[in-house]
Amino acid sequence: MSLLVVGSVAYDSVSTPAGARDNSLGGSAMYFSIASSYFADPSVVAVIGDDFAEDDVALLRSHRIDTSGLERKKGKTFRWTGVYGAEDVNTRETLDTQLNVFADFSPRLSPEHRRSDYLFLANIDPDLQLDVLDQMDPRPRLVALDTMNFWIEGKRKALTRVVKRVDVLFMDEGEVRSFAGEANLISAARTIHEIGPKTVIVKRGEHGALLFDGGTPFAAPAIPLERVVDPTGAGDCFAGGFMGYLAASGDLSDGGFRRAAALGSVMGSFAVESFSADRVSSLTQQDIQDRFDQFTEMLRFPAVADGETLPWRSGRRGVCR
Repeated sequence: MSLLVVGSVAYDSVSTPAGARDNSLGGSAMYFSIASSYFADPSVVAVIGDDFAEDDVALLRSHRIDTSGLERKKGKTFRWTGVYGAEDVNTRETLDTQLNVFADFSPRLSPEHRRSDYLFLANIDPDLQLDVLDQMDPRPRLVALDTMNFWIEGKRKALTRVVKRVDVLFMDEGEVRSFAGEANLISAARTIHEIGPKTVIVKRGEHGALLFDGGTPFAAPAIPLERVVDPTGAGDCFAGGFMGYLAASGDLSDGGFRRAAALGSVMGSFAVESFSADRVSSLTQQDIQDRFDQFTEMLRFPAVADGETLPWRSGRRGVCR
């Protein structure tokens, strides 16, 4: 089924303990669309400047991503510069942000894009996210949204309006606590369920992700890696794997969401192995299948057999004191 992402396509200059890369392809919609393209038929709606390289457009098209919604405007492409901590690669400092043509981004969807079955509203101004959702006709089968503290602190009312209307919300731990006003993640997820989204995905960096859907929470750990090169885009690749699986399978059951989260972790693990989209854009089906199988095996353990119990210490019954 069709999958639409509306977000940013950018050029990033990144410094990490593993090295540095200037003016590399980035942006939430870029990472998401490439990660999801191994499973679904993604379309990307974003804005780029006249400095955006044709080779980078060709990369997206080589993954059979519909780029008809990639609007080219006079001016420079959105650019971001950041540095990751030497001791904790999960922390980063933004050194420079140049919105350029992205400052006036106003998504206008084609009739075909409006009919997309699945929609991912990447991290952009919540007023734009709401405007995109209003353009959809009919409402997609599933709508997911990502955001950040900048919008939680600066546009909470607008963000709440759009969050009320989505099915899946992606946030990191700090953002979930801040948005819900709850220190405990379970309580925070419950508060967000009451606002609207049935599913809350809590991104936890190198610790994986938690899925809350009103039932038993599901933990999708990060896959252990020997070397992390660049965490930029890992969350968007997680979302791409997640939404790509759901759009391709059509399975919106509890089991389907858990498999989607597992595949999201797999795609996020590939993203951090290189700068930009170098690794995630060069995968084979076997690469993904092998790592998904590795992930499944990592979580597997034999349950206690029917009729048996845990090996309790003899002489103890009831509550230990």
